[in-house]
Amino acid sequence: MLRVNQAGEYGATRIYAGQLAVLGRSSPAAHQIARMAAQEESHLARFNHLMAERRVRPTALQPLWKVAGFALGAATALISEKAAMACTDAVETEIDRHYAEQLAELGEEDPELAADIAQFQAEELEHRETAREHGAQDAVGYPLLTAAIRAGCRVAIELSKRI
Repeated sequence: MLRVNQAGEYGATRIYAGQLAVLGRSSPAAHQIARMAAQEESHLARFNHLMAERRVRPTALQPLWKVAGFALGAATALISEKAAMACTDAVETEIDRHYAEQLAELGEEDPELAADIAQFQAEELEHRETAREHGAQDAVGYPLLTAAIRAGCRVAIELSKRI
């Protein structure tokens, strides 16, 4: 769980970095993206700490997620600010599903990790709502764009669990 969660949070920081690189800090969406990116950085820091503490190795795919996350963020931002928000919508929808599955699997087994995941899940849902409030669902090709991103997230989750 820690390996895949750390990989996901790392990927999220890279997506936001790509979006901010294209949009700049002065675009209307940049403030919201920067705020969400800061939360993802804190999630990543927590999972990095837990991985070191529990001696869990990161995914060997981290170099790929570094490039892929940035490219996804930059590509969606190049389409439009609404497409960048649609990216957040799609990613956070999958992360919500993923975290819900983990919480069900954990049960009462690891209350510390469960508390972290529950807190992060709530923040990810807040990101999704922020994205929707800022036009995610109005992005050109929203159904196709979000379906493709969600499918990519599911693949990344499964690969990060194994590699």
